[in-house]
Amino acid sequence: MGQLLIGDLYYNGRGVPQNDIEAVKWYRLAAEQDFELGQLLLGHMYNHGRGVPQNDISAYVWWAVASAQGNEVARSNIDSLAKQLTPEQLARAQEIAARCLESGYKDCY
Repeated sequence: MGQLLIGDLYYNGRGVPQNDIEAVKWYRLAAEQDFELGQLLLGHMYNHGRGVPQNDISAYVWWAVASAQGNEVARSNIDSLAKQLTPEQLARAQEIAARCLESGYKDCY
């Protein structure tokens, strides 16, 4: 859980220089350790292109993973994002999300 706090410090520039790349690094560590909030925040970073190239499929993947753990914000986010994706993009995002969950967050890209 400490990864989330460190990520938030970098995201908001509290006590350290604001740095989205560092925030993504820490959110990813949290996400890959099964913290749904880290997964939600990593999806946010991909959705907005903060610290990583903007990527709707990656945003969908991480929100789908968080949603599978019961995160309602992530569920709402994927419902909205799905409407913006082509059928091919949506199928790809769903395939990657399933693989991500099955691999224990090792194969999420």
